[in-house]
Amino acid sequence: MMTNAISILVVDDQPANCELLEALLTVKGYDVDIAYSGEQALELVDQRLPDLILLDIMMPGMSGYEVAERLKAAPGTKNIPIIMITALDDRDSRLAGLEVGAEEFLSKPIDRSELWVRVRNLLRLKAYNDLLKDYNQQLKLAVEHQTVQLRDSYIDTILTMTRAAEHKDEDTGAHLNRMSFYAKHLAETLGMGSEFVENIYYASRMHDIGKIGIPDTILLKPGKHTVDEFEIMKTHSALGAQIISGGTSPIMSMGAEIALGHHERWNGTGYPSGAAGDKIPLAARIVCLGDVYDALRSKRPYKPAFDHDTAHNIISAGDDRTRPEHFDPDVLGIFKRTSHIFADIYSQHSDAQNQ
Repeated sequence: MMTNAISILVVDDQPANCELLEALLTVKGYDVDIAYSGEQALELVDQRLPDLILLDIMMPGMSGYEVAERLKAAPGTKNIPIIMITALDDRDSRLAGLEVGAEEFLSKPIDRSELWVRVRNLLRLKAYNDLLKDYNQQLKLAVEHQTVQLRDSYIDTILTMTRAAEHKDEDTGAHLNRMSFYAKHLAETLGMGSEFVENIYYASRMHDIGKIGIPDTILLKPGKHTVDEFEIMKTHSALGAQIISGGTSPIMSMGAEIALGHHERWNGTGYPSGAAGDKIPLAARIVCLGDVYDALRSKRPYKPAFDHDTAHNIISAGDDRTRPEHFDPDVLGIFKRTSHIFADIYSQHSDAQNQ
């Protein structure tokens, strides 16, 4: 048997017909397998995919129509070209063959020249289709590889930028790690898709990237900010969006939304634009709650570090600075139901060494 030859499966319940077709095809260098029934044909196809099938229509048991229909319905065999061989010459028989997916027809008795031409043409067409399929698969793999490389490049950029921010605030590294996990948990629990969840995991780290542009005398001031100083601090939202906007990466685009909107409030009392409700991007609404929780748990010049229960009560019931209506009700509801996860994240990522 010619292992490198093109493989053709001949299916006919009459041995004499099979012998004739085998002789006509092997002389052209084709590798021929024989099946004497539709059932046997399907078994042989399972063992080795042929490049082309010559299929008799009128067979006892499973007819050629049924065999063709089964093969064309299966993803692994639907692209194998089929030439249906029949003694029938009526229009309805040929239409029935076309409906089940046959590409060509040959009438009995077989004309060898017609057989060779139809076989050659269909095999040539299949070769072109296989080449195109292989090319598309290689192209898909190349695009996926480049996409992964580009994604990794964006993530490296994010980590580099956030590490630069850490140099201005020794607590930033631990805070950013926690923000990634808060945001991931909230997004997953909201039922967002895996792409959104992965994007917000990295994009949330950029929420305060604009603080790079805030003077150290204000950013690192040990006491409470004056009104003017606080106005300058508030500009970090727009600065952050400007720094990372304009890119094509979904992570960077989400990061810009978060940087600009994570200090907006559901009731419209936030900054920089006073956006309210659904006008605030979902990613920013998610990060807003995580950022407030983390700020409550952390020591600030104007407040001590609160324990988890105190932070939970302030977010849920409010105090003189924070109100429940500041938060997206759905996001707030998840926090109330799963606040123990926030406590676990805070305790597990309490310093910059916990990457």
